[in-house]
Amino acid sequence: MPTYSGHVRLQRQVVDYALQRRSLLAEVYSGRTGVAEVCDAGPYLLRAAKFHGRGSDATCPICRKEQLTLVSWVFGDRLGPISGSARTSEELVRLATTQEEFSVHVVEVCRTCSWNHLVQSYVLGAAPAPKRARRPSGARAPSRRIASE
Repeated sequence: MPTYSGHVRLQRQVVDYALQRRSLLAEVYSGRTGVAEVCDAGPYLLRAAKFHGRGSDATCPICRKEQLTLVSWVFGDRLGPISGSARTSEELVRLATTQEEFSVHVVEVCRTCSWNHLVQSYVLGAAPAPKRARRPSGARAPSRRIASE
């Protein structure tokens, strides 16, 4: 894996999905959306929560039986086979310092009732180097003009 000596900034292009979450929960609490429609975490997501997730202070808004688990999923063209997988906080730090830009999607999961919702997305990693325009071989640099012309 190449390392990038370029400037690595922490979370950027952060999108918070709190309003969308609040709206969905209002639909559930009013009865317009069924609990089965929102408590649909698959086995892969539940396993990722168990092995790669980190605890949160928030209690499940549906069953109110357990604290939610946050799972971070990474996506990026340059990540290769790890793109689309869940990663721990420590792995995110390591990837942020060794990889070009990639996105992280944080999903909250209740391992009791299977509630899950995207809560945040952001970008990590080194900003890609700017692409330089290449001149065809043999092409001359444009001539410079002086102020008196």
